[in-house]
Amino acid sequence: MKKIITNNFEETQNLAKDFMGQILGKLEQRGRALVIVLEGDLGGGKTTFTQGLAQGLEIKENLASPTFVLIKSYRITPPQPSPYRRGGRREGLKNLYHIDCYRLNKPFEEIINNPQNIVVIEWPEKIAEILPKDAIKIKFEFIDENRRKVVIEKNHSFNQNQN
Repeated sequence: MKKIITNNFEETQNLAKDFMGQILGKLEQRGRALVIVLEGDLGGGKTTFTQGLAQGLEIKENLASPTFVLIKSYRITPPQPSPYRRGGRREGLKNLYHIDCYRLNKPFEEIINNPQNIVVIEWPEKIAEILPKDAIKIKFEFIDENRRKVVIEKNHSFNQNQN
């Protein structure tokens, strides 16, 4: 477990870019999507963190919160030299999905099971029964207007009955 305090949105985005570089550097062949779940209150920094992940993947589109549309997808550009890339296996990754489960009633198993996807999920407790055991859990705590506490828990098990 890693605990970090960020002092502004730039630090939160830079933390996400560095995190994405570390994950890509260790990414192995997978049978399903890389799932990253984000927990925290409204305004806690979840979308800001996801914007940093997208920047680390060199996604050029402006990433916004999917709260009202529930799901947004972005194409991952082919690998280019990047200070955030640490020799990772990005070649097989094609899509970044940003899902807000706050108002979600229907799960998106097809997206989660595709190994060409990176899936970032806000409000994961709404679909805990379909989350893979190896989902990376990141918790956000609002400290004040600018500061956030970010806790990264790798390989957190959401549902003990999942494979």
